[in-house]
Amino acid sequence: MSATGISRTTTTRRRFLSTLAVSAAAVPLAASCGRAVGGGAKRTATLRYQGWTGQVILPELAQDLGYLGEVKLEWIGNTASGPQDVQSAATGQIEFGGAFNAASVKLQESGAPLTSVIGYYGTDQKYYNGFFVLDDSPIRGPKDLIGKKIGMNTLGGHAQAVLDLYLRRNGIGADDIAKVEALAVPPVSLEQSLRQGQIEVAALSGIFQDKAVAAGGIRQVFRDYDFLGAFTAGSYVFRDDFIERNPGTVRAFTAGVAKAIEWSRTTPREEVIARLTKILTARGRNENADALKYWKSTGVAGKGGLMTDREFTVWSRWLKDVGQISEVKVAPKDLYTNEFNPYANGGNPR
Repeated sequence: MSATGISRTTTTRRRFLSTLAVSAAAVPLAASCGRAVGGGAKRTATLRYQGWTGQVILPELAQDLGYLGEVKLEWIGNTASGPQDVQSAATGQIEFGGAFNAASVKLQESGAPLTSVIGYYGTDQKYYNGFFVLDDSPIRGPKDLIGKKIGMNTLGGHAQAVLDLYLRRNGIGADDIAKVEALAVPPVSLEQSLRQGQIEVAALSGIFQDKAVAAGGIRQVFRDYDFLGAFTAGSYVFRDDFIERNPGTVRAFTAGVAKAIEWSRTTPREEVIARLTKILTARGRNENADALKYWKSTGVAGKGGLMTDREFTVWSRWLKDVGQISEVKVAPKDLYTNEFNPYANGGNPR
C-alpha cells in the first residue's frame, strides 16, 4: 500500500508504466510544463488538461468558483473523446483526464497506472444517454436497430456500451449485434446528421439532447436510465505516480470538483447556466454558447462525485462478456478511490 492508501504496485502496472514512459517520449508535450513522464518529475500544483468544444467541464467551473485553491489549470487543447482523454493522461501528456468508466477500466485492466478519483457525469432522470430517431422512422425497438447506422460521440465509450447492453438484454445475438453500425460523430454534429439522414439513430445526451428535443421532429427509442437506473458513468483519473508525488494537489482538485458538483445541484438552474456561459465566453476559444441554455444536471449519482464498486464492476463484466478483456483482474479498490473526496464517510467540505 502507498502512503495515500492506494495499492499501485502490481508487476503489470509497473511494466505498463515503463512502456508508456518510452512511448510518451516521442509525443510533444507542452513546452512550458517542465515535467518529465517518469519518476523524476517534480511536484506541481499546475494541472494540464484537455477541454471540450462548446462545453464547460467541472474543473473549469470549480476554478471559476474559486474552489481549487492554489491549484491552477493549464488548458493545452480540446479532446475529441473520453477514451482519448484518459489515454493522454496515461501517457503523461496531461495530468488528469475524464472518460466513461468502461474506457478507464479497459486501460486499467491492461495495466495502465491510473486511478479514478471522482465521478463527473452520470445518468439520472434529467441527464441520460438517449437513442433518438426521426418521428417518421420505422425504428421502434431492438430488432429494428439491426443493420442501421447509429451515430455517437465516440466509439468504445458510453453510448456504444449502453447500446450493446440494450441489445444483449433484449435477446439480440452476437451475429446480429455485429450488423449494427456504430459511427463516431462529433457531439455538435449528431443532431444535424440525424436530420439529414446521414445516420438513422443518434445517441444524444446533455445539452445536445435537450437542444435537439426542443427543436422537435425526433423521438426517443430507449435510454440508459430505463435499464441501468441512476449511476455515475464517468470519472476523472490521474496517473498513480502523479498521485504519489502530489497527494495535496489531487486532494485539492478532487475537493474543488466535488464542491462544484454540489454547487450545481443546489444553485438555481438559470444561475448555473449564466455562470457556464460567462466562463465559456470569457476564455475566448471562438465557441458558440447557445447549447448551454439547455443545461439541466451533471447526472452524478454520488454526493460530491463519490463513487461505488457497481459503477466499475458492471463495466468490467461487460468488457469480459464482449471479449475486450480476457478476464477481470483488477479489483474495484484498485480502480478508484474516494480517499481524496471531502464528502467521503459522511464528511463535508469546509
